[in-house]
Amino acid sequence: VQLQASGGGLVQAGASLRLSCVASTRVFDAWAMGWFRQPPGKDREFVAAISWSGGSTYYADSVKGRFTISRDNAKNTLYLQMNSLKLDDTAVYYCAARFNGVAGTVDEYNYWGQGTQVTVSS
Repeated sequence: VQLQASGGGLVQAGASLRLSCVASTRVFDAWAMGWFRQPPGKDREFVAAISWSGGSTYYADSVKGRFTISRDNAKNTLYLQMNSLKLDDTAVYYCAARFNGVAGTVDEYNYWGQGTQVTVSS
């Protein structure tokens, strides 16, 4: 599985961005997907996850109510809608895939995209 993330950029605090992640697999709907991020100088951390059907979603407390994870299995695409962005959201954002159910740790995901930079300025 190859994952290609895009949609990052430089925005002001309070703005919105939508990240996308396209998967090169014929069985995209068999994979649970997740978004992680790595702030400057810090470890990679969980942001959100979604089940293969899209029926179950999970969020880190820091983004709950501001970010929305979704997927379009017909387009092999995962999304992360980010609203009310804060300075602390600045990070490289990665999409990831795993064959079993949703999970919230880096080690539980099998495949990773290359990352897309999100920078939030004041």
